[in-house]
Amino acid sequence: MLAIIDYNMGNLASVKNAFAKIGAEAKIVQNPDEVASFDKIILPGVGAFGDAMEHLEKTGMDEAIKAFAKSGKPLLGICLGMQLLLESSEEFGSHKGLGLIPGKVVHFDKEKFPKPLKVPHMGWNELFVKQKTPLLENLPEAFYLYFVHSYHAQCDEKYIMGETLYGYTFPSAIYNENIYGFQPHPEKSHKNGLQILKNFMDM
Repeated sequence: MLAIIDYNMGNLASVKNAFAKIGAEAKIVQNPDEVASFDKIILPGVGAFGDAMEHLEKTGMDEAIKAFAKSGKPLLGICLGMQLLLESSEEFGSHKGLGLIPGKVVHFDKEKFPKPLKVPHMGWNELFVKQKTPLLENLPEAFYLYFVHSYHAQCDEKYIMGETLYGYTFPSAIYNENIYGFQPHPEKSHKNGLQILKNFMDM
């Protein structure tokens, strides 16, 4: 059974609907005491990193997620949910993350862009596979997904599943053993995104 973690940061319905399209039942979960009983969990999210961590800590959901990660069962973070898996973020100050994947969240550095580009990075862009993992089965070496974000991950290459070019190359898909994260939105990315979600269910 799959749990979608509800921590007041939106995007839950579209994630649940995407899983329904591939025939997978998902339950939206607010109670941290329920988390351990599931086989897999999704940490979605749209919003500010600091607000998200504050809510997770206030409810005890942060410790429930960490305990689930230690169990070895699959965990997938999407967009803000992916960023929360890292150790820290510089969004609106300095904030501590869940620390499940070594690395940090930084703002796009416009000074590194070879030409002016809008931030947030919004729309379809390519993910280039760096390391094949079970989540990338039956997908090509490069494929399009849908992005909406102003901050991105920064981590060692051994944790990078995929990269994307927007001004410069940044990690757009990361992992650490049973913990996975995508900066783009699989639930909004049609066929390619649904394949990622199907791969997650098949793990």
